[in-house]
Formats: sequence, C-alpha cells, structure tokens
Amino acid sequence: MSIWFNDFTLEDCARLDAGMQGKGTLMQTLGIKITEIGNDYMVATMPANPSVHNPLGIVHGGANVALAETVASYAANFVVDFTRYYCVGQEINANHLKASRNGELTAIAKPVHLGKRSSVWEILIRNSAGELCCISRMTAAVVER
Repeated sequence: MSIWFNDFTLEDCARLDAGMQGKGTLMQTLGIKITEIGNDYMVATMPANPSVHNPLGIVHGGANVALAETVASYAANFVVDFTRYYCVGQEINANHLKASRNGELTAIAKPVHLGKRSSVWEILIRNSAGELCCISRMTAAVVER
C-alpha cells in the first residue's frame, strides 16, 4: 500500500526542482534529482564531483546533508494533502561514514513516523559501489497553509 497522498511522478519532481517561482533551486545547483518513487520510499541521486567537494577533494558533509534533506522533504510533502499543508525540515542529523570522491551518490528516504503534525525520515546514502557513506534522520514539521 502506498503512503503517498496522490500519485506523484518523476516529472512532478522535475518541475518542483525549478522552484515555486521558476528561478532555480539548490537541487539544480548540486545536481540532485529524484529518480524513483516506491510505495513507501523515495530515491534521489547527486553526482560526487568537484562541485560538491570540500578542500580535501571529498564530498562535503553539507552536500550529503543537502541530498538527505532534499529527498526527505520531497517525500514529506508528498504524504500530505499539499493543497492544505506543506512540510519543512525541522531537524536533521547525519553521520558521515565513508568518504566519496567520484561517481554518484544515491539516497533512499523511508518514513520512521508519519504523524499529523510531523514526520520522521531515515535517509541512507550510498556511493556508486553500494557502500554506505552517510546515514541521516530528518524531522519534518507539517504546516497548515
């Protein structure tokens, strides 16, 4: 059974990537793309190239967090009636487990809790070799419009 409020598509996500005003977003800047919507999970990718590296030549921890918050925020907004509510990140944490230098990072967000006023998401980020690089958890506040 699907957790999503409506049937959202990857095309819907791509349109949102341009922002509500159509002026661009951090997702476009970092190359983050939603690539899969399952019944109870969402997947996003981000290139692990020099544009997201820190001075040591590895993916910046903040880029991992941006990837995690992006996929969890999209997911959080897709489980609510978006005409009545929207979700914003309230808290996020991340444990960086393995450095990444190249390839593509893949983040999978799954719900831990879906409540009336908040949701909690676990996000696992893996490198191109399938190795776990970062584990994150985000709490989203559900805000009435």
